[in-house]
Amino acid sequence: MGISKTEEFTAKQNRLAVIAKALGHPARVAIVEYLASSDACMCGDIVEVLPLSQSTVSQHLRELKEAGLIKGTIDGTSVCYCIDEKGWTEAREMMGRFLTDVKKCC
Repeated sequence: MGISKTEEFTAKQNRLAVIAKALGHPARVAIVEYLASSDACMCGDIVEVLPLSQSTVSQHLRELKEAGLIKGTIDGTSVCYCIDEKGWTEAREMMGRFLTDVKKCC
């Protein structure tokens, strides 16, 4: 079996790409902003503040969770989501270094 293209890049480059992809949609940015403004919330609360269906919100939540930017805990029949402090700190540091280290070339 052939090598995947992502294996040709460093772990740091791949991790940064996952973070950037997770934040690369306005709905996911809105979700992060909403979660950051409260300690935690139920998925239903998020659906009420976004102009998206429950299934679409769930897909965006899954993307953010897989990137390690949010975490969710089961509370009865609902899942309570909040910012994953460890993942968010990593993302902030990686993005900050990336944006600082890339110099203007022209």
